[in-house]
Amino acid sequence: MNIEFDKRAGANPLLAVESLAKGVPLLGHKKLRKYVLVPIVVNLVLFSSMLYLGYHYVGVLIAQFIPSWLQWLDWLIYPLFFISFFVAGFFTFTLIANLIASPFYGGLAAKTQQILNNQTGEIQEQPILSVLGSELRRIVYLVTRAIPILIISIIPGVNLIAPVLWGLFGAWGLSMEYFAYPLENEGALFSEQRQALKTVRLGALSFGGIVLFALMIPVLNIVIPPIAVISATIYRRRLARDF
Repeated sequence: MNIEFDKRAGANPLLAVESLAKGVPLLGHKKLRKYVLVPIVVNLVLFSSMLYLGYHYVGVLIAQFIPSWLQWLDWLIYPLFFISFFVAGFFTFTLIANLIASPFYGGLAAKTQQILNNQTGEIQEQPILSVLGSELRRIVYLVTRAIPILIISIIPGVNLIAPVLWGLFGAWGLSMEYFAYPLENEGALFSEQRQALKTVRLGALSFGGIVLFALMIPVLNIVIPPIAVISATIYRRRLARDF
């Protein structure tokens, strides 16, 4: 299936902001509750675990990556490493949480689309195995591309650019992650989703960047993933060429 986006609309970052703003109030919609409760519980458990591990172990881990001859620059290098680990950690935990909650997110995107179109009746959800399979393919794609950035992150000197690389990668990856749910409901495969997002790269990076930033805010990050699914469904509709 060939997905086409309006490139002009996708070049406007404000459209991503607007879509996210419109997605927030829909989180409490009564027709969406059964699709958001389980993901919120999953996010609560996983992100709480990450914050606990980060509080106790990230400082020790970062110290191991700063060589002795660069200790005099630890005032600069430590914050850069912290940002890298922070972004990489939240991105990784988000992928795990989304893998667990993916059967609910497909239904959430479909029900959101139904609400936007003022439709009623039962939605047609994708088979669970199909949804999980698609999620795993996306994770493999992202992990293989995260490895080079991880290598850069541990090379003294070169690792100064790691926070920027992690930020761009995280924004792109999260955009792919949340756009996948409405696009899968249209029958678009992973490769088709990726090609479609490339045509609106600025908008996709804007959307993913805002989501990434919000995921790093404690408490808020528990509800951001379902909001991102709802907002991506709204954004996808706004980017449709025939909208």
